[in-house]
Amino acid sequence: MTFGQQPGNGDPYYGGNQQQPAYGQQQYGQSQYSYAPNGTAAINAQTIYSREQVQAAQRASVTRAYGEMTLGLIITAVVAVVAQMTGAYVSFIESTGLIGFFGFAIVQVVLAVALGARIMKIKASTARVMFYVYAALMGFTLSSIFLVYSISDIGVALVLCAAFFFVLTMFSLTTKFDMLKAGPILMVGLVVLIISQIVLMFVPGSTTGMRIICAFGLILFAGMTLYDAQQTRALFSAYEAQGPEMIKKISIICALNLYLDFVNMFLYILQLFGSRD
Repeated sequence: MTFGQQPGNGDPYYGGNQQQPAYGQQQYGQSQYSYAPNGTAAINAQTIYSREQVQAAQRASVTRAYGEMTLGLIITAVVAVVAQMTGAYVSFIESTGLIGFFGFAIVQVVLAVALGARIMKIKASTARVMFYVYAALMGFTLSSIFLVYSISDIGVALVLCAAFFFVLTMFSLTTKFDMLKAGPILMVGLVVLIISQIVLMFVPGSTTGMRIICAFGLILFAGMTLYDAQQTRALFSAYEAQGPEMIKKISIICALNLYLDFVNMFLYILQLFGSRD
């Protein structure tokens, strides 16, 4: 602080009776006073340049995560369409029954949990393969929506979800509001949503209740999208010093979180506005 405050402060050291102190302090003062503007400008320029480099690197990392998420969604869509056209999912359920249905769901959950738990211990390439396998399994499961909803309803829900997701992401990455503080509330809401859906499974014909749950789920995952978008940026900022391999791993786990937000919002929009065949 002394470096920026001494010139022109009326200090007695800038007088002339004590020659040696005056000489020493005056040289320091003159050097700072004469060259500080250029030096400060250079330091500021370097600071700004460094900050711009960091921000550019963070933007590139965030773009990577959203790119991975998009690729995962494409894999899901392709597998869903192929499974529907070939009748693979229907054949699988007919041959395995409820055991196959719940077993397949458990495999997906275990794979997602394993990816999140072991992301720091496995290679980035392994994490990427696990994510793509998970996306393919999700596509295989989601092929069942073609049996319930029309192509037009599915297409409209997909477009609405993509637009909604884009707006939420842009808002989250540009607003000063800290959504990370809402993490505990969102987790409580997620637990309530899961329990409510399980309860409704045993209450047949509760259309109104299902619509309420779907509306709540849509709002919840909209909040999760805001949270995960900001968390993606925060994670890259926290781990950027650990090198490219770590950035790739963070990209995958962030892509998985964003992917799940998108898929869940799509399903809730479809259930709210789609007409069952």
